[in-house]
Amino acid sequence: MNTINTDAPTTDTNEPLVIREDSKDSSGVVTLTLNRPKQFNALSVDMLSAMQTELDSIAQDNNIRLVVIAANGKAFCAGHNLKEMRANSDEAFHSALFKQCSQMMLTINQMPQVVIAKVQGIATAAGCQLVSACDLAVASDDAKFATSGINVGLFCSTPAVAVSRNLSRKQAFEMLITGEFIDANMALQQGLINRVAPADQLDATLQSLIDVITAKSSVAVKTGKDMFYKQLDMDLADAYEYAGKVMTCNMMADDVSEGIDAFIEKRHAVWTGR
Repeated sequence: MNTINTDAPTTDTNEPLVIREDSKDSSGVVTLTLNRPKQFNALSVDMLSAMQTELDSIAQDNNIRLVVIAANGKAFCAGHNLKEMRANSDEAFHSALFKQCSQMMLTINQMPQVVIAKVQGIATAAGCQLVSACDLAVASDDAKFATSGINVGLFCSTPAVAVSRNLSRKQAFEMLITGEFIDANMALQQGLINRVAPADQLDATLQSLIDVITAKSSVAVKTGKDMFYKQLDMDLADAYEYAGKVMTCNMMADDVSEGIDAFIEKRHAVWTGR
């Protein structure tokens, strides 16, 4: 049965649940690292609260361009903390927990910065949901993914929302209904992640993706992320109408004038973020 036990013994610790590291250069990159490796970085109420606080703060900071969500230890994230869920068996607790988790996933989707998951080890249930909720994902070749709630009688309904928006319908349903793991290469083929690298090359592979994105105009990136997700739920005609309006507005940005001039003059553009 492909269910991960998130009840591993832990010792009391003063270590933060989430470690934030801001880049020392001007790239505007922030790394948020889940920091409960002995619990496989399970998304407890406190972990979700810590992540929400950091994401809300980042979303309001125009100097931050990109966020990496990483994790300490052998696992990326094993989903919700099963011990905590069993200790609080009333309906109100679970309703609040799933609402809290969904809000964090929505924040990732709605914040202006690009968010990249850096995955090692396993990402199961709500951990797989977290990977799916990120805009992009890079994984080591030993990573494995599953929506394994069904193995304990609980269909991964909230993870299904994110997973089904990454994979094709039949591939997503197979993951959800079987609870079986897929490896990193299969996850790449099915669209759950963007790049796979050997563990010792994961940082370099991630950095190459970061470098490409942060070299672009921040106006274009923010505009693009917002537009991309909004048009997904529109019918074709409405999507084109909306996209035309967004593109017209985008054309008025100083960065577009600079970018076109730089292209014509065969030089590198100097972005101002306006």
